[in-house]
Amino acid sequence: MTLREENLDRLDGGTFDVLVVGGGINGAVSAAALAGRGVSVAVVDRGDFGGFTSQESSNLIWGGFKYLENYEIPLVASLSRSRNRLMKAYPNVITELRFMATLDSSAPFSSWLAGLGTIGYWGLGQFATKPPRYLRPKAIAVEEPVVNTTGAQAAVEYGDAYLKDNDARFVWSFVRSALDHGATAANYVELARARRHAGHWQATLRDQAGGREFNVEAKVVVNAAGPFVDELNQSWDVNTEHRIVYSKGIHLVVPQMTSSERVLAFFDDSQRLFYVIPMAHRSVIGTTDTRTTTPDEKVTETDRLFLLKQINDRLNLGRPLTTDDIISERSGVRPLVVLNDGDDRTEIDWTSLSRKHEIEINPDVDLITIFGGKLTDCLNVGDEVIEGVAKLGIELAHEAPDWYGEPSASEQQRFLGEATALGLDRQPEVEREPSLAEVLWRRHGAAAFELLPLLADDPSLAEPVMAETDLLRVELTLYTEREMIVTMEDFLRRRTKLAMLHCSQDLASAPGLQAAASALNV
Repeated sequence: MTLREENLDRLDGGTFDVLVVGGGINGAVSAAALAGRGVSVAVVDRGDFGGFTSQESSNLIWGGFKYLENYEIPLVASLSRSRNRLMKAYPNVITELRFMATLDSSAPFSSWLAGLGTIGYWGLGQFATKPPRYLRPKAIAVEEPVVNTTGAQAAVEYGDAYLKDNDARFVWSFVRSALDHGATAANYVELARARRHAGHWQATLRDQAGGREFNVEAKVVVNAAGPFVDELNQSWDVNTEHRIVYSKGIHLVVPQMTSSERVLAFFDDSQRLFYVIPMAHRSVIGTTDTRTTTPDEKVTETDRLFLLKQINDRLNLGRPLTTDDIISERSGVRPLVVLNDGDDRTEIDWTSLSRKHEIEINPDVDLITIFGGKLTDCLNVGDEVIEGVAKLGIELAHEAPDWYGEPSASEQQRFLGEATALGLDRQPEVEREPSLAEVLWRRHGAAAFELLPLLADDPSLAEPVMAETDLLRVELTLYTEREMIVTMEDFLRRRTKLAMLHCSQDLASAPGLQAAASALNV
């Protein structure tokens, strides 16, 4: 019986303290935080975990430097503290990254003001990153020759952080933590209907993969449906103080444009920030910021041409990028929080809306709704959901210290020593890591110990599953047994970043991935 089948059986007829609906970052961290406090919790998603908004981010963990433009100083301070907390808890998964923003005539403010802003940002971040710098055009050309300095006033450099793997895998880590602490979780399970009866929620769930329906009961429901929270609340006739509006953002993955592990930031022709972000041996260009009224958005030809023009105008490339250079692309919506007052004045200034979150508690129906949010603020969401369920009468145990974060440094060193003895001290081809052993630890944590006996028995399992990847054949065991993979897309797009680093034709023709599909039984 697979891990998913085991959890479906636990859901069928189960009674829980809390049912979390939605397995994006908000739902995943809520489930992990609740399970870490001894709460009986189930979390379901009608698609894959992290399979919608949470897989379309820029993979950045940051305090929101751009929010200073709108004087949102308390928000920036809060997000910066959240970034610091995550960097401390995940020293291998989340690492500091330098941002270099080149300012030209398209910038909405002068370079000296931006320089002062980086100092303030550094201070709001409690000086947890390396100090900011101010670079004249000549210095920009020396450090980043790819940047076109024609018309540049200056550049400012400051520190933030990013996910070395990808956003959806980070989401999965919280689902895995929830499972490890006793939660029940299943992807591709839709909430068919739910109603209140005798002081409890009675919900009918539908297995999207197998087709069967089953019932669960819970004292509290957490609505963590991301861009669909309003739709879900409306189905229950629940009124809220807040609602969601959507901003569309896209990313294009192209061949690597700079060898430095640094984000290059620019203002586009509409004075919105966009970036060139490193991802293994590729570069990611994004993001756009377009108002939309639907959460299900795709990349259009207009989107592609706009971003390519912006980057071609600002970089010294051997030849301009064209749509033929696009390896993969992503499109998603940011669920932005506004007051639910019937006024749509956000049409005027919606682009100034930040990625804050709001959590509403409705004690009349024992419902918690999470509006908005972002990866950086996830631990705060978990903490606030804990406070919310306590107000609704759910008893909490002492917090498990390991409900989030990586295992101890001593455990890591023990693994690296044992892995080195098996020849995993060699450097991967496409990752900026000293050794394959460190890549395995970053991806799997303590579970990576399970791989060592397999490698000792069969050293050929240390070979990559395909060319230009650091994904080893031995890892398929963990992906199969521990990661609830239902489709090949779950594996290529969310548990790994293969679908972002390689074009679909190369993935389809790779013999190693065909073997992987067989091993994963998808």
